[in-house]
Amino acid sequence: MIFSNKIDIYFDAPMSFEAKNIKPLNGITGLYFIFSSNIQIQYPFDKSKLLYIGMSEKRTNSIGSRLIGHFEGTSKNIGLVNYRKVEPLWFTYINIEMLRNIWNFRVEDLESYFILNFVEHYGVYPICNNKTGFEILNNTLTTDFKIDWSYFK
Repeated sequence: MIFSNKIDIYFDAPMSFEAKNIKPLNGITGLYFIFSSNIQIQYPFDKSKLLYIGMSEKRTNSIGSRLIGHFEGTSKNIGLVNYRKVEPLWFTYINIEMLRNIWNFRVEDLESYFILNFVEHYGVYPICNNKTGFEILNNTLTTDFKIDWSYFK
């Protein structure tokens, strides 16, 4: 596969997984990443604190509303609910608007790209993700992201 763009992806400072940090993200679309403060998950190829990669494709179901659903447990992701019971969680996000000039596909496709890239580096999906990312394989990609997964070490 030939890529015309090689883009390094770094993540912003982590925010504690609390309602006061989530509410300002209402209306923002893109990807979000939820991770533990101390628990290192032993994935097949390496350890990581990353628990979940999620996305918001619509402003009406924004990163803020998706994160609140996970925070309050209404998203029914029992893994995230239970990790939160045993230790504080953190999150970070990527606003899709920052990538619009280099990413011509849907937010869902970007999520698939990140999930499949995680699988390539760690051997399986993040422990609290329960869907696959194969849809992105149907697209011709012109961007290759180098994702800083060490952020979640």
